[in-house]
Amino acid sequence: MSGKSQEPDTIQVDPDYYEERTDLYPDDWQSETTSIGSSIYRGLMENGRRYQTLKTSEYILPSDESMFETYEAGHLLSLVLDMEHKNPLFRAPVGKDAKHILDIGTGSGVWAVDVADMFPEATVRGVDLFPPPVSWMPPNCVLEVDNVVEEWTWRDDFDLIHMRIMIGSFTPEEWAQVYKRCYDHLRPGGWIEQIEATPAISCDHGTIPEDSVLQTWGPNIMSCGARAGRPCDTIDTMTDSLRKAGFVDFHEKNYKWPLGAWPRDQKYKEAGTINFQHWLTGMEGWCMWLLTHFGAPEPWTQEEVRVYVAKMRKELKNPNYHAYQRARRVWARKPFPDEVPKEVKVEE
Repeated sequence: MSGKSQEPDTIQVDPDYYEERTDLYPDDWQSETTSIGSSIYRGLMENGRRYQTLKTSEYILPSDESMFETYEAGHLLSLVLDMEHKNPLFRAPVGKDAKHILDIGTGSGVWAVDVADMFPEATVRGVDLFPPPVSWMPPNCVLEVDNVVEEWTWRDDFDLIHMRIMIGSFTPEEWAQVYKRCYDHLRPGGWIEQIEATPAISCDHGTIPEDSVLQTWGPNIMSCGARAGRPCDTIDTMTDSLRKAGFVDFHEKNYKWPLGAWPRDQKYKEAGTINFQHWLTGMEGWCMWLLTHFGAPEPWTQEEVRVYVAKMRKELKNPNYHAYQRARRVWARKPFPDEVPKEVKVEE
């Protein structure tokens, strides 16, 4: 099938990587924050983390400096794994004549800022429930605080709508609303693109023991998300959800995101180093709300979560564990009037 892009079946291991290399994982990962004294910026404190206050229902991820640091690492990870492309920011065939681009769940705003630099003639909007810590942005970039489940008030239809790592953000009903709003607010022929990763940790080489705490992470996150009504299997459901919303001309690219610097190939080694930092700064925020509200057999305490995360960090540092996570990028188009849908294309 033409157009499907796949990562190698197995990532080759670097035979020289056999010691715990703490020098590959610096502690001072850069993070820029701006303190503004409004109630929205201050947010709601819970378990030592700051959460948004815009949405009336609770949101599973914090909106604080550590999480913004995590978003920065996730952005760099995505860029490294598509570095061979002229435009590593997205794969949808949106030309330089694009006028309006939207980034849902913009996080730190870095994707919106980078796209605004690349498309100076377009207005690029980034929207999230919490203001990003951005002190400067291009004049054509607008970062907004809003809830995309509510009615959209933007006047212009978009050429591209982008989402990344949104697992657990919405209930199934809210996801259907969001996809419908995306469809309704794209121009005919406009594109939607989404990148998601599974929380489950995988290994192709049998190096992670069955009793490793790493084996518990994915099942814990998935089961908590299910009990919370916020499914975390978006990587496997987004294509069908987009199709139900009416999109056509589907393309997919599947990835393996290594966790650690164990791969032999330089691109994957760099990606693994970044993803290690991505997890190091992100794990507590990813699981704290879920486990303290929906942990089994009963909600966990804050201290139990922190002990769990500490064990995860220790095992992730084991150079003999060749861990990775699956990720997938999907892009699809709003049809032109009277267009016949086409089959999904998966890139080689």
